[in-house]
Formats: sequence, structure tokens, C-alpha cells
Amino acid sequence: MTTIIHRSARILNIEMDEAGAREIAGRSRGTPRIGNFLLKRVRDYAQVRADGIITRQVADKALKMLEIDELGLDEMDRAYLEALIHKFDGGPVGIKNLAVSIGEESDTLEEVYEPYLIQQGFVKRTSKGRIANPIAYKHLNAEHLLRGESNLF
Repeated sequence: MTTIIHRSARILNIEMDEAGAREIAGRSRGTPRIGNFLLKRVRDYAQVRADGIITRQVADKALKMLEIDELGLDEMDRAYLEALIHKFDGGPVGIKNLAVSIGEESDTLEEVYEPYLIQQGFVKRTSKGRIANPIAYKHLNAEHLLRGESNLF
């Protein structure tokens, strides 16, 4: 993915160091289209705030401003996980209920957001519905209660 980011930067005449390319590549979900999109947004940020040069620090600041975290999760990914964990106690929950709770179409969740969340181990799809895996709780700094546990004490 870093190679693709470097190639796109050359085509767009963007000055960027290796660490900057790695930062963008690491948050692009392994998808060239997303990597190129992020590169252009980081370039815009760098032109205004960093003399047009993309370093790791510049890329990190730009991506934080875009609310894309270190694992490539964006605002909707986090909304999905937050709803699953906090509104539905980690699941299982059906996709339609989850979609209604965050104001997104169920098809969009299934086709756009879930594949990456499942691939990265945040969510498990079962016959009963979606379940948040421990890594999702950890990433959101949420307390993971096992079924039947109480947090009264």
C-alpha cells in the first residue's frame, strides 16, 4: 500500500517522506481508492499548514482532523461500534436495528462498513446477529462485561 501512496504522490507532484506515506497507507484499510483519497486530503492540509510537505506528523494531524484513527476507522465505523457496544450491550443485534440506531441504511452498513470491521476482528456476524469482539471494546476504551455480569460493584 505504501508503494501505491508513493506512486500517487509522484503523479500528483506531492513532496512526502517515507514515514508520511506509511502513516497514510496504514490508515487506508488496504484499499488503494481510500489511500488515494486520504493522500489528497493530507496534501490539502499540508499545503495550508506545512509548506506542502507531508511528514508522519503532518499526516497524523491531518488524519486526526478528518477523524480517521490509527486503525483507519472513521466516524461511521466508530458510531457502528459504539451503538453495538453501548446500545445493544455488545450484541447480538440484527443489522436493521443497528442501522436504525445510527441512522444509516442497512445495505450500506453491510456492504461498506462491516467487511472491514469483520476483517479486522472488531465484529462477528452470527445467525443471531452482530456481536462486538473484545478488540472493539478495547479500541473504544469501553468496559467489556460478560453475559450475566453486573457492574453494580
